[in-house]
Amino acid sequence: MTEPEHELKELQGIYMSRGLSKDLALQVATELTAHDALGAHARDELGISEIVSAKPVQAAFTSAATFAVGAALPLIVVMLSSPSQIIILVSVLSLVFLTLLGGLAAKAGGASLWKGGLRVTFWGALAMAVTALVGHYFGVMTA
Repeated sequence: MTEPEHELKELQGIYMSRGLSKDLALQVATELTAHDALGAHARDELGISEIVSAKPVQAAFTSAATFAVGAALPLIVVMLSSPSQIIILVSVLSLVFLTLLGGLAAKAGGASLWKGGLRVTFWGALAMAVTALVGHYFGVMTA
């Protein structure tokens, strides 16, 4: 810290806004800064704590699990469909699954179920359309 007095006053102001008296706020700021200045500022000024910090391993496993579930659903449709209906069923049911899983993910993240579902469905449909166009352009589409 290049301006320790300013930083101390900043912490004092934060603690005063939480209801401490001026003297007690300065004492708390001084002691917390002496113990762990960076931690005190990260926690009290920026709101960063162990509770809200990123958990990359947990995020990776969650992402892998949701990706596996999302990929398994169309594969199940492929296994249960007749060859003549496979393209339409996989396309339509993939969009249904995208809507459901997008809505569920949005709800889990605290966002609107409908907005999340529709957003994922829109982008998924666009990706499917572009893929179909590329397949058609290169002559590899079978339908």
